[in-house]
Amino acid sequence: MNWDPLWLSYKVATIATLLSFVLGVGIATFLSQTRFRGRELVDALVTVPMVMPPTVLGYYVLTAVGKNSWLGQTYESLTGGHIAFSVVGCVIAAFVGSVPLVIKSARSALERVDPTVVQAARTLGASPLRAYLTVQLPLAAPGIAAGVMLAFARALGDFGVTVMVAGSIPGQTQTAALYVYEQVAKQAPAGAMVAVLTATAIFVLYTVNSLGRRSDMRFG
Repeated sequence: MNWDPLWLSYKVATIATLLSFVLGVGIATFLSQTRFRGRELVDALVTVPMVMPPTVLGYYVLTAVGKNSWLGQTYESLTGGHIAFSVVGCVIAAFVGSVPLVIKSARSALERVDPTVVQAARTLGASPLRAYLTVQLPLAAPGIAAGVMLAFARALGDFGVTVMVAGSIPGQTQTAALYVYEQVAKQAPAGAMVAVLTATAIFVLYTVNSLGRRSDMRFG
C-alpha cells in the first residue's frame, strides 16, 4: 500500500483548512455584523460551492487559475510554475470546497451570541473590536471550531474539484481519494486507505457533535 497520497491529503487539507478558517471567519463576521441590501445574495454566492456539482465547480476554478487566466499567468511570472496540475492546485481545490462550511457555521455561531452580552461589554468601555475579540468570538468558538472540523473533512475527501484542477499525478497531485478511485479501477487493494479515511471521518464527526453539544450548553 502506497501511503504517500494519504500524507499529501493531510497536508493539503491542513493548509486548505487554515485558509478556510481565516477567510471564512472573516466573511462570516462581515455578514453577521453588518446589514445591507443584498447581504443574503452575498451569502449565497460565497456558499454556493456547497451545493454546486463538483465538476461544475472544478470548471470554474480551473478557468480562474489555469495558465490562460490572469491569475495563472501572474503566478507563472512570479514563480515559474503553474497552479493547475500542482500541489497548489490541490490546495485551492480543497479550499474552495471547504470554506463555505466555515462561513455557514461561523455566521450561525456568531449570530447566536446574545447581543445584550456584547452590548454590556461596550457599555463597560470596550471598543467594538475588543468586544468582538473578547466576548462574541469566544462565545461562538465551539460553533466555529465545528465548522473548521467539517471543512477539514471536506478538504481531505475532495475528489471532483481536485481531479479537475490538479489531476491525479502519482507522487505529485494524487490525493487519497484519487488513489482509492484508481486502485478500484485497476481492481487493486484499497481497503487500508479506505479504512483510514473512514476512521478520520468518524473522528471528525464525533468531535463536531461534541462541539455542538458544548455550543448548545452555552446558548441553552
